Amino acid sequence: MKVPRMRMNEEGLNRFFGPLEAQIMQIVWNHKESTIRQVQEFLDEELSYTAVMTVMNRLHEKGHLKKKTTGAGRNRLSVFQSVQSKEEFLQEQTKAVTEDLVQEYGELVVNHLFDAVQKADPELLKLLEERLNEWKRDPS
Repeated sequence: MKVPRMRMNEEGLNRFFGPLEAQIMQIVWNHKESTIRQVQEFLDEELSYTAVMTVMNRLHEKGHLKKKTTGAGRNRLSVFQSVQSKEEFLQEQTKAVTEDLVQEYGELVVNHLFDAVQKADPELLKLLEERLNEWKRDPS
C-alpha cells in the first residue's frame, strides 16, 4: 500500500506518517502487537487514551494496522499488529517513490542519484556497480 503523500521536508518515518502516527507505528513494530493502553504507556508525551485510540484506528483504516477485538462492553480489548514489518514498509515506499521519480523524470533522476550516492557514501557506488553488472549479465 503506497502512502498517498510523502513529506519531503521531514525525516525518517515522518516522511510517510504524521509525528504521532510515526511514533505509534514504531512502537507497534517494536512490540509485534499492542493494545491502545500499551502504546499510550510507551509514547514520549502524555496523551489521552482516546487520542491514541483515534490515531490507531485511523492507521487501521488506512491499512497499516490489523485490529483484533475480543470481549464486549467494559471487557472489550483491541489488539493491533502491523500489516507489514518496518523493513517491508520502507522497501515498498522507497520502491514506489523511486519508480515514480524515474518514470516522471528519467535521466535527471539517474544523474542525481549517482551524484547523491557518491556524496552520501562512496561504498554505495560499488553496490550500484554490482547491480548494473548483474543486470548486464541477465537483463530479464
